[in-house]
Amino acid sequence: MKQTFSIALATIVASMLMTGQSSYANPSISKAEPAQTQSSSGDVDPLVSRQQLYDQLSDVTGIPWYRLAAVDQYERTLSKARPKARPQLGSFVGIYIDEEQWAGALNPDSSDNVPASIQWFNGIGRDGDGDGFANRSSDFDLLYSVATRLLQHGGSTEDDFSIGLWEYYHNSRAVQRIQQFSSLYATFGRLNLFDHAFPVPVGTNYSYKSTWGNARGWGGRRTHEGTDIFANYGIPVRSTCFGVVEVKGWNPYGGWRIGIRDLNNYYHYYAHLSGFDKTIGIGTIVKPGQTIGWVGSSGYGKPGTQGKFPPHLHYGVYRDRGLIEWAFDPYPLLRRWEQDERRRLRAN
Repeated sequence: MKQTFSIALATIVASMLMTGQSSYANPSISKAEPAQTQSSSGDVDPLVSRQQLYDQLSDVTGIPWYRLAAVDQYERTLSKARPKARPQLGSFVGIYIDEEQWAGALNPDSSDNVPASIQWFNGIGRDGDGDGFANRSSDFDLLYSVATRLLQHGGSTEDDFSIGLWEYYHNSRAVQRIQQFSSLYATFGRLNLFDHAFPVPVGTNYSYKSTWGNARGWGGRRTHEGTDIFANYGIPVRSTCFGVVEVKGWNPYGGWRIGIRDLNNYYHYYAHLSGFDKTIGIGTIVKPGQTIGWVGSSGYGKPGTQGKFPPHLHYGVYRDRGLIEWAFDPYPLLRRWEQDERRRLRAN
């Protein structure tokens, strides 16, 4: 039976090839070369390679490069959170598509790379670089295949793109993250947005130690998900990253607090503030070292409650796995950022 099915499949594919239905690469792409640029040390710079790929695909699809970059970066964050379930397929893009989705659920050949038969079985795989094959290990083919699927739900406008994201992921969290990443890339016009700053000015009077997992004494039995940085009232609280303000306002536990999302899909949580910078609102783009508020002692009660503990900044970091988010100890990050900032200050 399997042999009969394979013969029938071969006949179908041959027919499609004869009628010219095997070409899925955009006609403006002809044997696209891998976008690889060497640094002065001779190593391939992945950021430059990725930027070249986004620019090429933007010309082909009409999707702005920063939206393509946002999809790729979101996929990369999922793979970093779940590396065993999502191994890297290409050389430098983060797109992950499993074999069944690539080749088609009913395709008897899960490793199929023939565009005609993949389309016949409604697989997502496409030949983006014009070499005649839809290769799951090709950076160009991977991102082109996702872009093509997104465009099936409309044009390249922002609204159409959002609809395409929803139809592809069926996850509102994914849509929000990619929109946030896109706004960051569009605002700064570059990919390298991974610098960091210590959350209070280095050189001011502050102290901190690892307080991860300590018991909390208010609001029921719970553990401490962050690091407390003790400082005087009014010391500036700064963004540690390039990011988008996702949450701002009052929380009974954290008082006046701000939450910022970065390109690693980390949620940076700043709590117990005495106030906010008036220019900061939900959706505001921020950069490392930018003042977002000031140290205070708000929280542990209704809005406006102050002074139930010494003034300090509670700083926490949460990682998004795609469906859930969990906290991890920020102390090692804080130590590194503090040391890096001290070195920069000495260098100046």
